[in-house]
Amino acid sequence: MYPTRTRLTRRKFILSAAAAGATLWDGWKTARGQARPRSRRLSPNEKLNIGIVGAGGRGADNLNDVAGENVVALCDCDWRAATGAFKKFPNAARYRDWRKMLDAEKSLDAVVVSTPDHNHAIIAVSAMRLGKHVYCEKPLARTIWEARLMSRTAAEMKVATQMGTQGHAFEGTRRAVEVLRSGAIGPVRELHVWTDRAEGWWPQGIDRPTDTPPVPQDLDWDVWLGPAAYRPYHPAYLPFKWRGFWDFGTGAIGDMGIHNLDTAFWGLELGLPTSARVVDSSPRNAETAPAWSILELRFPARGDRPPVKLTWYDGRKQPPRELFHGEPFPTNGSLVIGEKGTLFTRTWNGGESDADMFLLLPRKDFADFRPPAPTLPRAPGHHQEWIAACKGGPPALSEFGYAARLTEALLVGALALRTGKAIEWDAANMKAKGQPQADDFIRPALRAGWTL
Repeated sequence: MYPTRTRLTRRKFILSAAAAGATLWDGWKTARGQARPRSRRLSPNEKLNIGIVGAGGRGADNLNDVAGENVVALCDCDWRAATGAFKKFPNAARYRDWRKMLDAEKSLDAVVVSTPDHNHAIIAVSAMRLGKHVYCEKPLARTIWEARLMSRTAAEMKVATQMGTQGHAFEGTRRAVEVLRSGAIGPVRELHVWTDRAEGWWPQGIDRPTDTPPVPQDLDWDVWLGPAAYRPYHPAYLPFKWRGFWDFGTGAIGDMGIHNLDTAFWGLELGLPTSARVVDSSPRNAETAPAWSILELRFPARGDRPPVKLTWYDGRKQPPRELFHGEPFPTNGSLVIGEKGTLFTRTWNGGESDADMFLLLPRKDFADFRPPAPTLPRAPGHHQEWIAACKGGPPALSEFGYAARLTEALLVGALALRTGKAIEWDAANMKAKGQPQADDFIRPALRAGWTL
């Protein structure tokens, strides 16, 4: 059904961009005539000087993927988590506070942000304002205002950016996008996306702990909190368990929605929703996302393409069984339902290998289907795509402009969860119409000393 994937080496990827004359880093002046920081020009064969913020946990995986460059600085406010990174890169400078790293490490070309969601924006924007390229974990930010600021700053500073949606670079994802855009399944009006999170992964539907154990010796709790409102330390938040707390994370819809919706969002060019509502959920509270929820988001028509209704399911809730045409029900995936057929992603992306590649349903109707000719570039690897962009190659396809739109679309759904109200989204004014209680969830109040 599908041809062998096209492979593109890192060198060919970079050199093809250079041949096309891609120049991304022209300097510019402020209104006062003061030169903005600008990125160092590198050839494809030079190595980036990279600093890692959040060197433990998820950051350790990102660190492994950029290890071919010059890792000159490692930062983590929890040195227990960063022990492995420190051992692997003994010559890299070590920091607990990313602000001190940015101030001291003048040679940095790029920064990798692998912290909890609530620190993404302040670190990434601070780095970009210094002319640094930035890779940031998903979701792009905890709030809509922060995501937009990150996108705008990246454009103003002309730096190379990428959000950590690894599946965006997979062959199956890009092939699925091409299939959707070819019209193979016809006009799409209905979309279902689901995940098994948070159940068994991190806690949701719980209240804030009330006891106040001492802060571990190797943890800088003030830096971990960053711009979030102060609260006492508790091991209920870290490591990894912060994702369900609204002050630090975005719940299942922000964490896994970024992955699981990506293929359809990209292929259908959905843009921003006009509304969101809670169809059903477990009990809600102000502290954490509910243990499970079902949401409905509505996206407007795009030219001659019809409006789309997205139904989101988390906590192991799933779409009606008849929509799967007899196929097994994976714990993460999406169903893009068109007039001529359904595109079914069977994991959190379009497919990394033939074993998990997306399907076109019903299978019998697409037995002889041949995919359209490739129209998207193939990535030399997710992180390598960003590294190539930092060296003057084409922008990574999950750069902050795209990433901010995808993040915002999902966070509109989170607004419905947090307010308990149907949201009519006024994207032009960044407002939930008639819902002033949503304002603090759209643009956060940042703690003194941690403002943007």
